[in-house]
Amino acid sequence: MKLPDARGDLSTAVISGLRSGKAVEATRIPHLADVDPLADEDLQLALAVCYELHYSGFDDVDDRWEWDPGLLALRADIEQVFEQALRELTGPQPAVSSAEIPAALTALTAEQDGPSLARYIQSHATIEQFREFVVHRSLYQLKEADPHTFAIPRLTGRAKAALIEIQIDEYGSGRLARMHAELFRTTMGCLGLNTEYGAYLDRLPAVTLAVTNMLSMFALHRRLRAALTGQLAAFEMSSSLPNSRYGNGLRRLGGDSQATLFYDEHVEADAVHEQIAAYDMCGSLVAEHPELAADVLFGAAASEALGGRAGAHLLDSWAADRSSLRPVAGGREVPAETGVLAGAAA
Repeated sequence: MKLPDARGDLSTAVISGLRSGKAVEATRIPHLADVDPLADEDLQLALAVCYELHYSGFDDVDDRWEWDPGLLALRADIEQVFEQALRELTGPQPAVSSAEIPAALTALTAEQDGPSLARYIQSHATIEQFREFVVHRSLYQLKEADPHTFAIPRLTGRAKAALIEIQIDEYGSGRLARMHAELFRTTMGCLGLNTEYGAYLDRLPAVTLAVTNMLSMFALHRRLRAALTGQLAAFEMSSSLPNSRYGNGLRRLGGDSQATLFYDEHVEADAVHEQIAAYDMCGSLVAEHPELAADVLFGAAASEALGGRAGAHLLDSWAADRSSLRPVAGGREVPAETGVLAGAAA
């Protein structure tokens, strides 16, 4: 993956440091209290770049940067501001019992009556809008399940077994063609999009990066392992119906069974996963560690809140007849290359 273009002083300091191999200059870092952490393009890109060093890394960047003390110190400063903003957004969560965890998660993930991205995509989205939607999801979906795998050695007993059961499905039971990330790659190819991981990083706005950054922050800190399980439970519990709508929307636009397989697979798989995640994973974790109940619900609430903000951004952009992606100089918004739907009418 190529390093993205910087969006301000903070991301410039990080990216120029990685590119040059020199230490990040602390004097170039702005006062983080002066920005909105959840919407600031510069802050979210800087954090995303730091996190990607733990996944695929970047072309021509030494892998030793992953554990560079100076960069980790900077990341910790950003994370402190980011986490505080997430906790202020979601508010305090109750310390419920393990038996109450599934019901509390259900309440947090109940479908709202307001505008729904999934309903819009099912009935109204153009092919270009669907492509944009897929681009927004690509930074996570092309590494689907990887952040949650960090939690496996941090859980024990039934909670650990439940997470592994979910992950086995996510990774296609060891079959490459059935891995959910590969199914998503196929969908991208059918839409004529670039299937290389990170190809659209420069196009993703802060509201999208915040979602993936939240996952990585939860994943890379043992103290936030309960938040990661809550996020996963919320995602699985609110996934089946939206994925059904996404699949139907893509069929409406001419997508065949190959193009829609990613969404169709999630309709069935996530209906099972939601029970495993709520009861066997989160319920068991809280039974073993009652003090983690509030963090489980925090992770779920943060997932719902940031997902809602990201969906609202797409709908608001499309209602204003503009792209939901960051602009690039010249050319069309999302270049269509080749693919089953590359020539579909908008």
